Amino acid sequence: MIKGFHHAALSTPNLERCLTFYTEVVGCEIAYEFGWPKGSADADKVTGLLESEAKAAMLKLGDSFLEVFEFSSPQPKPRHGERPVCDNGITHIAVEVNDIHSEYKRMKSAGMMFHSEPMAQESGFMVYGRDPDGNVLELIEYT
Repeated sequence: MIKGFHHAALSTPNLERCLTFYTEVVGCEIAYEFGWPKGSADADKVTGLLESEAKAAMLKLGDSFLEVFEFSSPQPKPRHGERPVCDNGITHIAVEVNDIHSEYKRMKSAGMMFHSEPMAQESGFMVYGRDPDGNVLELIEYT
């Protein structure tokens, strides 16, 4: 029986920059860091890659986790601009906040780019922004 979702994962070209954003701006804690050298048969088997090498961290926010990888092998394809949320694949990661307007102002002053100001919806407020790699991070406040 499936108990629930445990974590989502991102691949980044700059692990340190990504960890700084998610710890200092979003408020995550680093649960643990790990990685593997090129030639790790177990890592290659799990990831479905050949000659993979990566460093990574598991971040914790409340009861949720976000895993972040920086692969040095094989060479990741570069991301070209901000991926539109209509493209197939994961569109965004959402975090629930108590006061969306103050979090929006705080995160914007820390350099986070947003698509708009917080918007009212039937159940509260929401807004989409982008992390340093262009991934969409949604702030949501239920009222």
